[in-house]
Amino acid sequence: MSDHVPLYNSETLLCRLREQGHAFSLFHHVPVFTVEEAEQVSADIPGLHTRNLFLRDKKERMFLITLRHDTPIDLKKLSNMLGVARFSFGSPDRLWTCLGVTPGSVTPLSILNDQSGQVQLILEDEMMKGDLINMHPLINSMSISLSPQVLMTILQNHAITARVMDLKEAAPDL
Repeated sequence: MSDHVPLYNSETLLCRLREQGHAFSLFHHVPVFTVEEAEQVSADIPGLHTRNLFLRDKKERMFLITLRHDTPIDLKKLSNMLGVARFSFGSPDRLWTCLGVTPGSVTPLSILNDQSGQVQLILEDEMMKGDLINMHPLINSMSISLSPQVLMTILQNHAITARVMDLKEAAPDL
């Protein structure tokens, strides 16, 4: 892992959100690394639960896709939708260097650490229609619940434009 120091860690992020008056609820839990592990701790947390895909294409363009935890996705169809070459998952080193998080802690909020603007954030439109969405605050032993509007305000306050997309066309064939 590189010696890269991210702009935010979980503590500084939570302080910043509080300072800016963003409404959210914080939940502490055991560290989770997979959607299956997250389901064990999320049963008592209201709202939609998310999963995140940190991807890169053959030209090494990077994407962070945030969607509902139960939305099926076919990466080949997703790459076709976005008009990019075949996707692969970003390495842990690339994840740390670009987004300042380790595997299991990826969140749309990690885009705040992308100081060079290398990563394109894509948010699932169905997820953004929910009342509350849950995500890690840059560490996988906590989750925060906030409204989609609060998430968009946080991104806008950091001059980050997210693409909100219908991902139904990227569903696997039955």
